[in-house]
Amino acid sequence: MSESDATGGRARGQSFTVRLIQDDAGVSQGEEWCEVEYEGRVRRIRFHDYAEIFSIPGLYERLFYDVLECASPRTVGALVAEDLERLGYDAGKLRVLDVGAGNGMVAEEFARLGASEIVGIDILPEARLAAMRDRPDVYDDYLVADLTDMPHPVRETLRARRFNCLTVVAALGFGDIPPLAFVEAYNLVEPQGWVAFTIKEEFLGGHDDTGFARLIRQMLDSGVLRLHSQRRYRHRLLVTGEPLYYVAMVGSRREPVPASWAEAGGS
Repeated sequence: MSESDATGGRARGQSFTVRLIQDDAGVSQGEEWCEVEYEGRVRRIRFHDYAEIFSIPGLYERLFYDVLECASPRTVGALVAEDLERLGYDAGKLRVLDVGAGNGMVAEEFARLGASEIVGIDILPEARLAAMRDRPDVYDDYLVADLTDMPHPVRETLRARRFNCLTVVAALGFGDIPPLAFVEAYNLVEPQGWVAFTIKEEFLGGHDDTGFARLIRQMLDSGVLRLHSQRRYRHRLLVTGEPLYYVAMVGSRREPVPASWAEAGGS
């Protein structure tokens, strides 16, 4: 086991040190971890322990964006901007549901585009707290809820917003957002509304065990989702320095997706 790229960070007067840990035997993307020295103690944090990462101001950006060079929010924002211009759609008309919202980095890109309304939703209360701390002016509302088990008041609140844009960026797979949660969010979007999401390239190929490849293929083949554009890009670096590729897709929601498709896709 070895350390690499010892890095420091500072945010809102708080300082911390991040050490990327590279297991000599090799680890998968879902098992990467680091050591963080903060407030006099060292924590071992897995990259998918988002609640703990969000609890340290500035750590999420420092780890994923400064050190590991994550490009997903910027890539999706640029791809949507290109399609809006090409199709002559006014970004000011977008009412965005940002799923797996985290601390608001994707929402920030859509705010720059000029979206009229942005609502975040995440299963983690720590994500909402981080968004309110780091980007208090980006969201019009931010809900904490499980999309696969939404309370009736939450569902009605979301429906009343009449979203015409859905974003799910760097959140599909690994159990973070299962196929059924994606379908539930997708069905909240108005007909002809925009859909922008990213997914690990491997999950769309022959090594998919998440159910998304089958689900998305069925959505495209049936015409439920009309694809406007897609782009393969480097999502970020692994702790080894190797590139990790994702695919960004932008399209329009034509018809609702039956819940049974998600259940079949996830089997």
